[in-house]
Amino acid sequence: MKTFIVILFAPIFAMYSCGKDNSIQNNDLNPNDWLIPVNEVLDGGPGKDGIPSIDNPQFISIDEVTFLRDDDLVLGFADNDDVRAYSHRILDWHEIVNDDINDHSLAVIYCPLTGTGIGWNRLINGTKTTFGVSGLLYNSNIIPYDRFTDSNWSQLMHLSVNGELIGREAQTYNLLETSWETWKKLYPNSHILSLNTGFSRNYDRYPYGNYKTNNNLIFPVSNSDDRLHKKERVLGIFVDDNMTVYRFDSFDNTLSLVNDEFQSKKIVVAGSKNLNLIVAFNRTLADGTTLVFEPLQNELPVVMLDNEGTRWDVFGRGITGPRAGQQLKQETQMMGYWFSFAAFYPNVRIYDF
Repeated sequence: MKTFIVILFAPIFAMYSCGKDNSIQNNDLNPNDWLIPVNEVLDGGPGKDGIPSIDNPQFISIDEVTFLRDDDLVLGFADNDDVRAYSHRILDWHEIVNDDINDHSLAVIYCPLTGTGIGWNRLINGTKTTFGVSGLLYNSNIIPYDRFTDSNWSQLMHLSVNGELIGREAQTYNLLETSWETWKKLYPNSHILSLNTGFSRNYDRYPYGNYKTNNNLIFPVSNSDDRLHKKERVLGIFVDDNMTVYRFDSFDNTLSLVNDEFQSKKIVVAGSKNLNLIVAFNRTLADGTTLVFEPLQNELPVVMLDNEGTRWDVFGRGITGPRAGQQLKQETQMMGYWFSFAAFYPNVRIYDF
């Protein structure tokens, strides 16, 4: 049977196309060159770089922000005292931000179709690169490409799936997703990606209609699981080839904790419905100590106190106490729509509180 890429040119994507013919010809593909089924790699429509990454990000202080509502979502990253946030309002239109923060060359990779955002290291074989939007999708999820080798990567597999770097795992940095209202409470002195992106876009408008709330998909996926609404936002934790997710319904309106064990990992998950926040950490330290935690109220960004007396913040950093300055291990994780995790991991576990 002839192998081909299915080209789906949805009208909603057509609006943002460059106008060039960026379709991939059938005879350009060899299934042996891909780690994923090439007949499930779909052309989203705009073509390569038709959705432009932000490669020269500009930041402003919280006091200067006028374009965000309290319920808007942001992705946050902390490098010591340099704390930054990237709003969904901008990421919905650009999907990738290539940034430099102190010792980190960070690519913020966000897919508006799956609602998933994570950070990747931009250093590849000692060379700093940038990532761009290939225009291709797998299981409705973004396929970024690196501009160093032109290899294609799967965001939700954290893996190069085609090209010179095929089989290479991305080095990931977890990002904190929460509401703008909560972010301002967490880090009032942080900096926010500005609307000065270098591109003309209507950042006041969400480009995908009612996609966030309906139960429909624009592109097909290889596995569908109806245990939850397709667009329910959950925290997914990746452990090897396995996944577990945590729902907001597992947490109180105030900050509360879930102690869990998954694939032999002892995990503590902090969450709050009112704060629009879920984040998870490994309870076992590098020295073999397994800590016991309790939630702390009204001490943001600190969220937990352990049995030894150390207070820990939302990024898993010891703030005060005997382990101040230490870092809790975060298993690779990201917030996202339920359907996206089920598409990639058919045996995904839903934590049952």
